[in-house]
Amino acid sequence: MTEKKEKIVLAYSGGLDTSVILKWLINKGYEVIAYVGDVGQDDDYVEVKEKALAIGASKVYIEDLKEEFVTDYIFPAIKANAVYEGRYLLGTALARPVIAKRQIEIAEAEGATIVSHGATGKGNDQVRFELTYYAQNPQIKVFAPWKDKEFLNEFQGRTDLLNYAAKEGIPVKSTLKKPYSEDDNLLHISHEAGVLEDPAYKAEREIMSKIKMPQDAPDKETHIAVYFKDGNPIKVVNLDDGTTETQPLELFIYLNKLGAENGIGLLDMVENRYVGIKSRGIYETPGGTILLAAHMDIEGIAMDREVMKLRNMLSPVFAEFAYNGFWFSPEMEFLMAAINKSQELIDGVVYLTLYKGNVMIDGRESPSSLYNQNLSSMDIEGGFNQQDSEGFIKINAIRLMAHHAITEMRKKNGQSK
Repeated sequence: MTEKKEKIVLAYSGGLDTSVILKWLINKGYEVIAYVGDVGQDDDYVEVKEKALAIGASKVYIEDLKEEFVTDYIFPAIKANAVYEGRYLLGTALARPVIAKRQIEIAEAEGATIVSHGATGKGNDQVRFELTYYAQNPQIKVFAPWKDKEFLNEFQGRTDLLNYAAKEGIPVKSTLKKPYSEDDNLLHISHEAGVLEDPAYKAEREIMSKIKMPQDAPDKETHIAVYFKDGNPIKVVNLDDGTTETQPLELFIYLNKLGAENGIGLLDMVENRYVGIKSRGIYETPGGTILLAAHMDIEGIAMDREVMKLRNMLSPVFAEFAYNGFWFSPEMEFLMAAINKSQELIDGVVYLTLYKGNVMIDGRESPSSLYNQNLSSMDIEGGFNQQDSEGFIKINAIRLMAHHAITEMRKKNGQSK
């Protein structure tokens, strides 16, 4: 009687690394189920499935996660104004938990006790995948080849992978590989490693995959309106040609299209990975950049000042949790509840102009507006007694005058600050 093989669900991309891992696991006696999470990457899924089956996968799952990615990950991050280290819109970080969550669901449906991925031991993705695995199923076993001693002894680098692929008959695309790695999804495409590891290396036009370089974008403005309800985008209207999108996925894809055409969303930065290594990345995030600008603007008219102060303290914390892989955690649940509460009155429309890499705000309207034109006006008193400001200023000056007195006394006594 044939012994039943242990099942592994492998997060599979169809690339060299995961194809070698797939065959290597099969050769080690495992039954391997290949799983591809479609979060908007530009892949030929028929080809990917055929390749996995040809290598020996017992089954291949191609899961469409695009809608869920937009509504449950991208939009919540926009509501939080989540930007890592003040610049990065978390394109890769937000995609990993939705992919890993579905992988655990497939493992449970298939009766598999092990999941695997191709992330390296130096990067962030290993953390994001594995923390999500354990948060979804604490009993799951994880096989991470790039942290396995036997695998590392066999594969020192790309040459060993290519030699193994040749020996095992694994097809490798004959086209020259770009001298850097990419991660593609609906929110962004990232470019890193290879020639880009030199932080002074200039990213030229040929690197860009989604957007036009700003200087190559049309010398013509694009005018749009973005509508919000409870902080979520619910409609986008092109004010030039009338195109309207209201469904989350279609809305976001359309913003990506407009942003890409107008050279919006390019970022080149050196960031701090969670594992303690600095990394240089080049990102193209067209739709997300537009949405973030519009969302921050509608908050200006509809969000209470003190609520905004508190939420602004939470935004970088939210971004850090997402970046570091803690999407499914009690601290993120707490933050998400606070963010959602802050968005209950964030309704209205923002008018924008897109032009050569720029997102310019033209105006905004909100049924929840806290803006009082009469109070703000320099020409109308509007119920604001300007004489009240005298006492207001004096009260706020009390501690400043006290500090001055102490400072002067210390100077007279020959003491330093």
